[in-house]
Amino acid sequence: MMRRRMAVTLGALTAAATLTIAVPGSAYAAEGVLIVNGNEYGDPSGCYPVDWYPSSVANHTDAIAEVHSGPDCSGPVEWLVFPGETYYTETAQSVFIL
Repeated sequence: MMRRRMAVTLGALTAAATLTIAVPGSAYAAEGVLIVNGNEYGDPSGCYPVDWYPSSVANHTDAIAEVHSGPDCSGPVEWLVFPGETYYTETAQSVFIL
């Protein structure tokens, strides 16, 4: 009886974990607008390029934006732009937001 309960519990946990992984990333998009060098991205999710310098990242979403030193959101995080903040940079190459 104890083994059966354990098997049922493990099965339920496995199903929950599988469902969590299977949910598409777009379901977790930030709400609001991310502005990178004047380009507005509504309800953004993912990586955005920084095309020229000096650059600005204005975060009008409900999520934190990561400013990366490399292209395609690679390299170290240069700065975290919290909701309501604007960051100015001459070195960043991309911005990631979930």
